[in-house]
Amino acid sequence: MAALPATMRAVDPVTPCTADALVVVERPVPTPGAGEVLIRVAAAGVNRPDVLQRKGQYPMPPGALSILGLEVAGEIVALGDGVEPDLIGQPVCALLSGGGYADYVAVAVGQCLPVPEALTMVEAAAIPETLFTVWTNLFERAYAVEGDTVLVHGGTSGIGTMAIALGTIFNLTVIVTAGSDDKCAAALTLGAAHAINYRTEDFVARVHDITGGRGVQAVLDMVGGDYVPRNLQCLADDGRHVSIAVQGGLMATIPIFEVMRRRLTLTGSTLRPRDTAFKSMVADELARIVWPHVNAGKLKPVIDTTFPLAQADAAHARMEGGDHVGKIVLTLG
Repeated sequence: MAALPATMRAVDPVTPCTADALVVVERPVPTPGAGEVLIRVAAAGVNRPDVLQRKGQYPMPPGALSILGLEVAGEIVALGDGVEPDLIGQPVCALLSGGGYADYVAVAVGQCLPVPEALTMVEAAAIPETLFTVWTNLFERAYAVEGDTVLVHGGTSGIGTMAIALGTIFNLTVIVTAGSDDKCAAALTLGAAHAINYRTEDFVARVHDITGGRGVQAVLDMVGGDYVPRNLQCLADDGRHVSIAVQGGLMATIPIFEVMRRRLTLTGSTLRPRDTAFKSMVADELARIVWPHVNAGKLKPVIDTTFPLAQADAAHARMEGGDHVGKIVLTLG
């Protein structure tokens, strides 16, 4: 194995800052600790929390790197104590708490998943953040099971397209909302059963019509604010509402008696602050339940655009513009 360099390229902004302040700087190559591997990064996914962190609106969990990036794919090139030696040279993708916009990143081996031949490195880098998020929230917290109908907001986002893909594999009927007719058409092409243009249609009324007045079993919501009481109107009795982001507002007013009368469940989660043990447990579940579909080429992320690391500013501008469908990825050739 060739000796590793002492320094690497990274995007490590002083926050808050605008997208055009994202530049490549030099940082030390990290050393993997006990139970960790060092990945030479081939590609890194770009996610909404990266944008919020850059703006100073997403506090990092204790110990997280200030270098942006929550998911990568690449090759394992060094090992910490306690890691099996045969992992050297293995292609993996990984969920991170930070550090992905760089040539190298250290991460707990339990947070890695193997990259099969069915995936490119760009595709592999676009999977972990959305897959872990949708799995833990739609399938674990919302208990979605075969035959359920679910409502997912942001249907053409990375989260939305992953929810459609998993819904197709696990036999859910997925209703999505999106902000244009073109995006609705894209969601339908990807496998959504119904797509509602929230700018021109009342999604509550449309869900009512689609379900024959019964409502959906679960709502996956990244909007918050005044969407929450409207989402509750979309739920069937005993329905589950899961909040994963608050792009539309931190506060919501809800009808408590309706929650009681209809036995509704309101829950939510954030992934980034969870500890290594939790993320490793989820990775193990995904390896057993979902990864066979990845190996078979049946689950792939939707890639919107790729940018080289030096154009991280353009990648963030693309995300903030809101026109993307699927994932934006940085390449580190």
